[in-house]
Parts: sequence; structure tokens; C-alpha cells
Amino acid sequence: MTQDHRARFLDLALRADALRFGDFTLKSGRQSPYFFNAGRFDSGTALAGLAECYADAIDAHGVSFDLLFGPAYKGIPLATALACEYARRGRDLPVAFNRKEAKTHGEGGNLIGASLQGRRVLIVDDVITAGTAIREALGLIAQAGGEVAGIVIALDRQEAIDPAKTRRSAAQSVAADHGLPVIAVATLADLLTFADGNAELVTQRERLLAYRQAYGSDEVA
Repeated sequence: MTQDHRARFLDLALRADALRFGDFTLKSGRQSPYFFNAGRFDSGTALAGLAECYADAIDAHGVSFDLLFGPAYKGIPLATALACEYARRGRDLPVAFNRKEAKTHGEGGNLIGASLQGRRVLIVDDVITAGTAIREALGLIAQAGGEVAGIVIALDRQEAIDPAKTRRSAAQSVAADHGLPVIAVATLADLLTFADGNAELVTQRERLLAYRQAYGSDEVA
């Protein structure tokens, strides 16, 4: 793999300890050989590098948008860092995000930042697990008069929601149900390619392949 945004992101994730290998119990109860935690991008340098990867992935896709929206909580620093990266590139984008609970005093409401009215909104988050947070964001944006242009995430695990019933992943389901592009900076397929070319990770590849065989979505199964 060339050193494009996918490889740069995976390398950054490893160095930040955001991407780890071992034995992890997921919220779904599955035992996974890897785990991704965007919260480990916890310094200015790490976030700046991550935002650069996001921006490259978005620009490569060509989606048209004019506002960044970060769902609480992890989406907030991600959207903010991405706005700073676009400003560095000469594009000044408005940013908005939501509170988990509506504020009942002061200006009130559950949205903070720029107005969404009449804007084409790009949702910025770390992953799509069950799609609950994304669907909540879609409702908030629609109520505020915005139009969702797409969703960008850091890592798409390309994992079937329920292999016994469907081989669609959460990202595929959100894309299909709402007719929206879901852009991933990197995917499980990219991680497998990256591991194959990395002497330190090549020993992890067999476990990743076995996990994909058991739980992979129809994109990779």
C-alpha cells in the first residue's frame, strides 16, 4: 500500500495506541482480535495528523458540503480538528455539534455552534457501531433545517450487524436506509493490507482473517 491517507491513518493509530491488537470483548459480546479507540488521539499533534487523513479521505470522495457536524462526544473534537485542517488548506468551514442533554437555561437547546439552516452537513464521527448516534444526529440536523450530505468515519470494521440474519454492516445499513455516502478513512480490508506489509503486524493477519470470516459484512466476506 502506498503511503496514502489510509496507511498514514493506520500508522498514526498504532503510534497513538488507538489501534490495538489482542483479545477484546466488544459491546456486541464478540471477541475481537483488534480494538480501535479514537479517544487515544489525545494531543494536538495526533489530532492534527488525524484531521489531515480525514480531509484527504473526504476530498478523494468528492462529497459536496458546507458545514461540519460532530455528534457528542467523540465527534466534537474530530469535527473541530477537521475544521482547523480545512482552514489550514484555505477553506473556512462552520462547525456545529450537539449536547447529550438539552440545555434548559441561557440560550437553551441541544445544538451548539453554527446554524444548520439551509446548510449541506457532513457528519464527522469515529465509527458506526449500531448506528444509533448517527440516526440521532440525522434527526437533529433535519429539525434544525439542515440537509445531510454524508458521513465520514475513521474506521469501518466492515462487520455484519447480525451474520445469522444479514451480512450488512452498520455503515452499509445507514447508507442504504438514508441514501447517504459513508466515507471511511480506512476499512478492515485496508487494515489487512497494511498488516501484510508491516513486519510487526504480519503475525496478526491470520487472526484478522479468521475474524472477518466469522463476522465480515458482504463487502469483505
